[in-house]
Amino acid sequence: MLVTTQPVDMTGTPHLGSTAVDNSTFLDSEFRYVLFPVVYGIIFIVGVFANIYVLFVLRCLREAKAMGEIRIYMTNLTIADLLFVSALPFWIGYYSRNGTWVYGDFMCRLTGSFFFINTYGTILFLGAISVNRYWAVTRPLDAASSDHRRRGIIVCVVIWVFTLSLAVPYLAYPGTNTDSNNVTRCFEGYQNETNFEKKKVAVTHFLIIGMFFLVFFLVVVCNFLIARALLSQNVPQSEFQSSTIKHRKSKRTMSSSTTRPRGVKRRALQMLLAVVGVFVLCFLPHHVVQGFWTLAVLQITEGWGHVNWDENTRQMLNDIHQVTLVLMGLNCILDPMVYYFATRKFRRFIMAHLKKLVKGEGCSHTVTSQLSMDSRNHSQRLQSEHQQPRDDRFKD
Repeated sequence: MLVTTQPVDMTGTPHLGSTAVDNSTFLDSEFRYVLFPVVYGIIFIVGVFANIYVLFVLRCLREAKAMGEIRIYMTNLTIADLLFVSALPFWIGYYSRNGTWVYGDFMCRLTGSFFFINTYGTILFLGAISVNRYWAVTRPLDAASSDHRRRGIIVCVVIWVFTLSLAVPYLAYPGTNTDSNNVTRCFEGYQNETNFEKKKVAVTHFLIIGMFFLVFFLVVVCNFLIARALLSQNVPQSEFQSSTIKHRKSKRTMSSSTTRPRGVKRRALQMLLAVVGVFVLCFLPHHVVQGFWTLAVLQITEGWGHVNWDENTRQMLNDIHQVTLVLMGLNCILDPMVYYFATRKFRRFIMAHLKKLVKGEGCSHTVTSQLSMDSRNHSQRLQSEHQQPRDDRFKD
C-alpha cells in the first residue's frame, strides 16, 4: 500500500495517474487530522508575518548597499518559504475534512509543487548560505570589499532551475485519487498499483533521500571547516593583539582589537548552530524515516523492496512519518533565525528598526544610511587590520 500525507513525499506518484482504490486497506494515522490543522495554522500565521518582514528588512538592506551575495540567498529562501505558506490554507482544509480534497486536481498539483520546492529549495539555499559564510570567515577582506552579486544570482538561478525541474511531475500528472467510498485524496491512496509502479515510486524516493544526505553532508563539512577556521585564527589574533600592545595605541583601539574577534567568532558559531539546527530538527528526521516508511506503505509483494513487516510496525512508521512532516513544515518560521545569526547587518537593522517602530517610523533613511556607513567603515577596518599584522611582521 502507498499513502502520503504531503506532496513532497510522493515525487514519483504523479506518474501513477488517477486510479480507483479497491479492497486494500488505506494506512492512516487519525491524529494527523487534529495535529496538522493546528500546527499548520500556527505556521501560517507566524510564517506570513515573519517572512514578509524579512523581505522588508532585505529591501532596506539593499537600499543601504549592505549584504550583497548573502542577501540574494536570503531573499530567494524567503520566497520559497512564502510559497509553502501560501499553500497551507489548502492543506489545513484537507486535513480538517479528514483527508478529503475538495479544491480540484490543479490545486492539488500546484500546492504539491509548492511543498516540494520549499523543502528542497530551502535545503539548497541553506547550503549556499553555509558556503558563503565559510568564505566570509576564511577570507574576510575579500568578503568585505566585494558583494559578488553576480555569483549570488547565478547560484540562485541554478538552484531554482534544478528544484523546479524536479517539481515538474507534480504539475504534469494528475495528483488526486478517488477511492471506492468516493473520498478524493491528494497525493495519497496509491496502495493498489502494480509492483512495477510501486518500485518506480520507491526508486524516486530513495534518489531524493540520497540527494538530501549529500547536501546535508556538504553542509556539515562546510560548517565544520568554519569552526576549524575560527579556531585556527587564535594565533594570528594573539599576534595582532601583542603588536597593538607593543605600539601602545589608544585604550579604545586595544579594547576593540581584543574583543571584536571573540564577538565575530561567537556570531559565526551561532550561525553554524542555526543552520545545522534547522537541518537536524526539520529535515533529518523525515529523511531518516522516509526510506523505511516508503517500503512499509508500498507493500511490494515480490522482488526488490519487498518487506514482511507486521501491521504494528507499519503503523508505527506511518505515525512517526506524520510527526516528521510537521517538523519539516517548521523550517519556514525557523529560517529567519538563520538570517539573524548569519550577518551582523541583518541583526543590527532589526534592533534599530524596532526602536524606530516605537517612534512610528518605518524603513527610515537614518537606519539605512547608518548601515551603509557602517558597511564602508567595516571594510576599511578589515583592510587596515589585515595590513597591520603584515607590516608588524616586516618590522620584526
